[in-house]
Amino acid sequence: MKGKTALVTGSSRGLGAGIALALAEAGANVAVHGSTQAPKATQKLVAETGADCIALVGDVGDVAVCAHLVEETVQHFGSIDILVNNAGIIRRAPAVDYSEEDWKAVIDINLSSVFRLTQHAGRHMLAKGYGKIINIASLLTFQGGIMVPAYAAAKGGVGQLTKAFANEWASRGVNVNAIAPGYFATDNTEALQNNPERARQILDRIPAGRWGDPEDLAGAAVFLASAASDYIHGQILVVDGGWLNR
Repeated sequence: MKGKTALVTGSSRGLGAGIALALAEAGANVAVHGSTQAPKATQKLVAETGADCIALVGDVGDVAVCAHLVEETVQHFGSIDILVNNAGIIRRAPAVDYSEEDWKAVIDINLSSVFRLTQHAGRHMLAKGYGKIINIASLLTFQGGIMVPAYAAAKGGVGQLTKAFANEWASRGVNVNAIAPGYFATDNTEALQNNPERARQILDRIPAGRWGDPEDLAGAAVFLASAASDYIHGQILVVDGGWLNR
């Protein structure tokens, strides 16, 4: 991917940081992103690969921020070839008590931002007839989860958006696909990791016998961002240690 440019949202830590680093190691220049402050640690790791890297800040739940992130990337690098829609939050509560505030925040950040960022980046990609868009879905794209109704709804929507954009853009040189991570040891799953019963139940179901690490997404991200996936459109690639097999 030498000479290609990527924007990875939500890349201050966890899965996003791992993906940003993997793309840089594969030769891409990368714009990294944090919601409230510049992800300097990720920027440093990316720069150490020899890649050009800028750090961007903004809440992707804000309509204007989505446009700004894409335009800043294009202004700095001259183009945007790869977009990874990774930014996301999770709010937990029983469905009967789930607040309107939490519902709106999760839908805005986890679903609406995917539509907006894809639309903005897609305009640049369609104009040149090339682009790779990778949405970060979830096991809850396929399952309902427990006490995360907004997250499940958003990730289900991400799966459908992936297919909808792919249907329109596949013939125009832009690949839109998704990765559905399983249970990874990140901040988003901290509540589960700290619950002994749930952590045991989850681990018992994973055939690989362990939770995922951010590095476990590297191969999938590089594959979908590279020419190796040129004839792949609208797919949701599950990286879950075998969870869905059981």
